[in-house]
Amino acid sequence: MLKKLVRSERFRIFAGTALAGWFRLVRRSCRTVAEPADYFERFGEPRPLIITTWHGEHFMLPFVKPNDRWPVKAMISRSRDGEMNVIVCEKLGVGAIRASAGRTGDEVRRRGGVGGFVAALRELREGTVVVLTADLPKGPAKIAGEGIVQIARRSGVPIVPVAAVTSYRKRMVRSWDRAAFNLPFGRFAIVFGDPIEVPGDADAEMLEAKRKAVEDELNRVTARAYVIAGGRDV
Repeated sequence: MLKKLVRSERFRIFAGTALAGWFRLVRRSCRTVAEPADYFERFGEPRPLIITTWHGEHFMLPFVKPNDRWPVKAMISRSRDGEMNVIVCEKLGVGAIRASAGRTGDEVRRRGGVGGFVAALRELREGTVVVLTADLPKGPAKIAGEGIVQIARRSGVPIVPVAAVTSYRKRMVRSWDRAAFNLPFGRFAIVFGDPIEVPGDADAEMLEAKRKAVEDELNRVTARAYVIAGGRDV
């Protein structure tokens, strides 16, 4: 019965709308603390960026953008779960690029990775902020893949690691990414990392160094965000 519900478009629309409403409640009921507070003001006018976070820490990311003048699209998988995520994002003012990365050529083709790569480059050229998780679907968790670095190399757009966490969250310990489902009535902490630029002529050694830099900076901002938010898993 549960599988039939998930396959139902009507159910996905209902559930996606309800989840979007829940995350709005979390956002409105929490006191927001951003570090640095003037991050977007430093960039001035809206401009393309590659925003990244870890799988399982992504639910509150739609609330990071400062206003509707910044067009944002998130890379979301083609799975049924992804279809529900698309609904949630659209309700929260974020568009979708339907694709995800993979470890093998077969996974990349099946998940639409090549098309997603091309679509991300096109959106960045048009001035859109592209959001994607740095680690690959199904893990290993919190190990950055090379795809995000390749997008930055080809586009010339910097990668900005971001953490968006809340004081209270339900940790899904049985999921591969130990996802944190955000709960209301606490702090909402947003921490922006230092932009990471990837030269267009980067060789394999440089690409690996930049991939590791993304990984290290994401770990740093995530740890810092949890210090600011405080609270606990429940």
